[in-house]
Amino acid sequence: MTEHKQIAVIGGGITGLAAAFYLKKEITEKQLPYQVNLIEESDRLGGKIKTESKNGFTIERGPDSFLARKESAAKLAKEVGLEGEFIRNGTGQSYILVGDNLHKMPKGSFMGVPTQVRPFLLSTIFSPKGKLRAGLDFVLPKSKPVADQSVGGFFRRRLGDELVENLIEPLLSGIYASDIDDLSLMATFPNFYKLEQEHGSVVRGLQRTMPKLKKQKAKKTGMFLSLENGLESLVAAVEAQLGDDTVMKGTSVDHIEKKDQGYHLLLGEGKVHKADAVVLATPHFAAQRMLSQYTFMEPLKEMAATSVATVAMAFDASAIKKDIDGTGFVVSRNSDYRITACTWTHKKWPSTTPEGKVLLRCYVGRPGDEGVVDLSDEDIVAIVLHDLNKIMNITQEPEFSIVSRWKNAMPQYSVGHKQRLAQVQTDIDKHLPGVFIAGSSYEGIGIPDCIDQGVETVEKVIRYLNK
Repeated sequence: MTEHKQIAVIGGGITGLAAAFYLKKEITEKQLPYQVNLIEESDRLGGKIKTESKNGFTIERGPDSFLARKESAAKLAKEVGLEGEFIRNGTGQSYILVGDNLHKMPKGSFMGVPTQVRPFLLSTIFSPKGKLRAGLDFVLPKSKPVADQSVGGFFRRRLGDELVENLIEPLLSGIYASDIDDLSLMATFPNFYKLEQEHGSVVRGLQRTMPKLKKQKAKKTGMFLSLENGLESLVAAVEAQLGDDTVMKGTSVDHIEKKDQGYHLLLGEGKVHKADAVVLATPHFAAQRMLSQYTFMEPLKEMAATSVATVAMAFDASAIKKDIDGTGFVVSRNSDYRITACTWTHKKWPSTTPEGKVLLRCYVGRPGDEGVVDLSDEDIVAIVLHDLNKIMNITQEPEFSIVSRWKNAMPQYSVGHKQRLAQVQTDIDKHLPGVFIAGSSYEGIGIPDCIDQGVETVEKVIRYLNK
């Protein structure tokens, strides 16, 4: 009889879940002599995906959605039987908070970069001088080719400080919780660099390459998808498909040792788990710790990660005396606020909130102000309410609030990220064949990006074991 080869997937976030699910599917469909174990240190799966239900509200403590155009997340949900539970975000006006004023997000922009001149010229966000400076993008020569540069440096050169700080930076920092003057352009938005090199102007390049949107009378649909019972229902459905014989929760991996045949995983309880292939679907610092005997893993130890917190607050609708017609706002760093963004969840995701109620979700924590995450729940809620009341008249205390802290949860793709990662991957392939890294620390932080990495890793594992 053929002995089954063992595959260990370490880390039960969405990357590890996707890797384990598709590995098991491949093994079953092709009747491969392999066995998968998903090993998770905590007592739950899902990582940053966490949904809480309270008093009729559905509250996402981590991500609240995924991009519909990135198909891997919806595909996974369909695979586990959730096709009928998709909900699309409600659309509406979004805003930028500059100073103490909410300004409408200019129409016709892509990640903050204008694609239509008229809405930008009419916007109240920028001064005449700032608009003129941004217009230089049409006449400035393209930059000399470079391996990498910061997102902030690139856009400041093309469009000027004002547009960057009041529009691009709040949007991109909301995604990556990063200092954009340290954020790698090639690891996040290489398409902008390509547009500059090919068209001599970022704006002109977008105008020439973006699909023309046909005018339709139909109501605009949202770009994001979620699930009727919250994103954690996807985690639960994948876990159910994997089964108890695959999932090992409450089990830490302290160290990984290479042997003549495969690897030994030294578990926190003193036991050894043997594996022929290992998928490290953990944060980068955890991957480095488990393989700390290898100096080529040091760049992962040095890679930064920031901390953020979300604050969900429920109110009766009567408590909000200055209602705002929109789905939320992001905050310019030229504003004296500690919150970085606020979602009017009851408008963006109406099914999350009972009739006659309001659900607000605010974000705190940014490079330079990470200490706010360590304050007490009461202090964080007080900070958020203080900031909101500068622009909204809230006359009552929240019916309840939920603070979610995510410590060292946002990996920082600093300049040179792709080159450092490529070198680490080369060394792993050379010295640790059968070990694979995947997850938000490496090639994209969104749910679909992480699922994509899990799927790609499945192919690598099967190819390796089939040799």
